[in-house]
Amino acid sequence: MLRDLGKPIRTVLRWQLMAAAALTLVAGAYAGAHGALSAALGATISICSGLASAAVAMLPKPGSAGGVVIAALGAEAVKIGLIVVLLWLVLATYRDVVVTAFLGTFVVTVLVFAMAFFVRDA
Repeated sequence: MLRDLGKPIRTVLRWQLMAAAALTLVAGAYAGAHGALSAALGATISICSGLASAAVAMLPKPGSAGGVVIAALGAEAVKIGLIVVLLWLVLATYRDVVVTAFLGTFVVTVLVFAMAFFVRDA
């Protein structure tokens, strides 16, 4: 599947993984193992939701402009829905979550994903 993704998405996924690794190390240094795991979980939520959104966006394209808009909104709905469910799941089940590391890494990786708009496809 990753080979089918466009260059901007592959580039941004690489950036997300690098940011996730760096922030996980920083969180681990400051908050220990729970901080590192919390940061890794935050990044994983963002990366998984981005991949799910990209997978939905790769479905066969409709023929009209309205269909393209509906497909884009559907991909975003999948992304947001998955984010909400996974955030709830982690916060509800992981008692020792370090919230600042978890949410901080999540926000940074979401912002990195938004940079796909600025990556050239050529």
